[in-house]
Amino acid sequence: MMDLRSRLAPALLVPVAVAALYGAAQLSRPAARQAPAGTRVPITFALAACPGGDGTTTVRALPQRPGRLAVTAAGGATLAATNAPGAAWTGDRAGPVVVRADGDLAAGLAAERTTDRGLAAVRCAAPGTDLWFLGPGPAAGARLELHLANADDRTAAVDITALSGEGPLDTPDGRGVPVAPHATRVVRLGAPGEGLGDIVAGARDLALRVHATVGRVAASAHARAGRGADWLPLAPEPARALIVPGVPGGPGARRLAVAVPGDADARVRIQVLTGQGAFAPQGQEVLDAPARTVTTVDLDRALAGRPAAVRLTADRPVAAGFSVASGGDVAYGTATPPLGADGAFAADARLPSWLSLTAPEGPAHVQVAGTRIDVPAGRTVERPLAAGGTGMTVVPLAGSGPVHAARTTVADGRITVLPLVPAARTTWLPPVGAR
Repeated sequence: MMDLRSRLAPALLVPVAVAALYGAAQLSRPAARQAPAGTRVPITFALAACPGGDGTTTVRALPQRPGRLAVTAAGGATLAATNAPGAAWTGDRAGPVVVRADGDLAAGLAAERTTDRGLAAVRCAAPGTDLWFLGPGPAAGARLELHLANADDRTAAVDITALSGEGPLDTPDGRGVPVAPHATRVVRLGAPGEGLGDIVAGARDLALRVHATVGRVAASAHARAGRGADWLPLAPEPARALIVPGVPGGPGARRLAVAVPGDADARVRIQVLTGQGAFAPQGQEVLDAPARTVTTVDLDRALAGRPAAVRLTADRPVAAGFSVASGGDVAYGTATPPLGADGAFAADARLPSWLSLTAPEGPAHVQVAGTRIDVPAGRTVERPLAAGGTGMTVVPLAGSGPVHAARTTVADGRITVLPLVPAARTTWLPPVGAR
């Protein structure tokens, strides 16, 4: 076992739970006698599953409070364990890894896996029951795999369904897929009996839904397209208003994907937010998206190589993400909620990267490792991040408007985008009788 105490995180970094507002943390509440009802209390348990993959991978967990941290391999073998506050663990392991934190330490946990070969980053996922991913399909030359992790003591079962550009992929394949306790199952899309079968072969674009009918799973999705590969970020639940941050600038194709999961067509207004301001792209101001389909929009002409975010306002709930083709590599992004008061954390800082920040409403002000960054209203700004250290904390300052963020890393002609999700360091304990 590695010496965790030799890898302490700097005191100025305040890592946050691996948790989005849409279900990326497993929470437990203290008894009412420990905290009065109707208050916010610290999260006391956090769990994240990191998928396996090709090449060398790195996982970092950066708690800043006392408690218990355990890192285990698939099957339960302990890789590391500590009770020390401020411990950080870094390890190279190709197989899946599970990170657990108990006590006060759980309110400051961040875990992330980066594959060096091919450069692909993914946030380690917490268990959930209804999970969405947007990405390319086999007709676009993509090979997709779903990594389903079950960290519980009973077998889980999931239904895998999909929307495509031609409509829903209705097939019994992918229904009732079992995932054994404390195990990871890799499902290859297009595989008979478990991966939607042959019907998925003609899909160019996909919105994948992983719905647990028994238990819960942590899910990650990997896409390999040509010589490029990356992980698809977990998308938030479909909504009528979305901000998709982190569309990188530079050459190459940028495509927006919009999925409509409901039975009614959606009318979607599109606005891009660049460093020069916000505007509706000419000829693409309104997208009429059919029900139960995925519709794509080419953003190249509107962005003209500029970094940006995309604002979507729809009359029906939609999900959205983007794809980037740069040289021979690919990268993917998704909509995110705005950062909360506790900010967000990205754990891997080994390679030079840059931070993309978007303020869709009023001006935003954030602090990154002691440096203040101001973002004008309706604009996107980028700031370079030096390689090294133990990670990056992005915290909105008092009086800041909503801010959405993503991190982009480029190395050796490869690119990956990691959307930043809000921290979940506390949870609400409602008053007795609250509705």
